[in-house]
Amino acid sequence: MSFRIILAVLGGILLGYFFSPEFILSNSDIIIDIGLCLLLFFVGIDIGKNKEVLHRIKEMGFKILLVPLMIILGSIFGSILAGFIIKLPVNESGAVGAGLGWYTLSAMMLTNYSSELSTLAFLTNVVREILGLMIIPFVAKHIGYLESIAPAGATAMDTSLPLISKSTDSKTAIVSFITGMILSTAVPILVPIMISI
Repeated sequence: MSFRIILAVLGGILLGYFFSPEFILSNSDIIIDIGLCLLLFFVGIDIGKNKEVLHRIKEMGFKILLVPLMIILGSIFGSILAGFIIKLPVNESGAVGAGLGWYTLSAMMLTNYSSELSTLAFLTNVVREILGLMIIPFVAKHIGYLESIAPAGATAMDTSLPLISKSTDSKTAIVSFITGMILSTAVPILVPIMISI
């Protein structure tokens, strides 16, 4: 997955540097909107096809919502603190943190605001996913099972789920999926809210 991400970014850089098709440049807003809608559509399909997981949500109750809530708060406040260090405005650093590890969506949503901030959001969230994949087993073993969901962020329901499942137990894997689902749903809501503050 990481190799494909790097290839896609390099391909975009090379295309933009050597060949900038006027059609793409003049219609980038529409292309980004279509891509965003397709991304959210397929996330919806992924959520809808897992009927067993949706049934288990009822059994676990509302306590399960504390995990994604704490991840959201920690991600946004942590990015705001980091923003103070690099002298980034609160709304911009908060919007980067509100990406919650979903690098493609958060970067696309911030493109119209600023290409620099979009790039920062992309890189920050890609690094979050890569670091998450490296530290999830350590966190699960030495800190706790539920805590191992936090580094994954929105990827807790997809790319990080197999690693979380392998490093923890089946109950944590279900919590991870639900958390990832909630975080993925929250990103398109939180990023615009944070950037408009």
